[in-house]
Amino acid sequence: QVRLVESGGGSVQNGGSLRLTCTATGDTYSSYCMGWFRQTPGKEREGVAASDNDGVTKVADSVKGRFTVSKDNAKNTLYLQMNGLKPEDTAMYYCAAALCYLWDYGVLSFQAGTGYWGQGTQVTVSS
Repeated sequence: QVRLVESGGGSVQNGGSLRLTCTATGDTYSSYCMGWFRQTPGKEREGVAASDNDGVTKVADSVKGRFTVSKDNAKNTLYLQMNGLKPEDTAMYYCAAALCYLWDYGVLSFQAGTGYWGQGTQVTVSS
């Protein structure tokens, strides 16, 4: 079992910055790779960024150059630094963890029905 708790969401103006934090508790953390997803009402959940346990990261093209994902293995924590926020970044952001071999970093997703999800943190960007 892995429990994920996100924090750091909020409301900012266009061009602002936020840093999301996801802390994982439970066992076999080193076997899990983690990532960030976001979802708006009526739309499918979208992979935003992910990190493996060797520091290899991947971010979606829609946020490349603005968002950075990083991981502190010692603290079991995943971060998402979001700069240059735009109104279209407004969404509920979720942290997820799944066994590393289940991830497809090319499309920033993992096998459906596997893995763990946090409760989400809302990010709102006003124009």
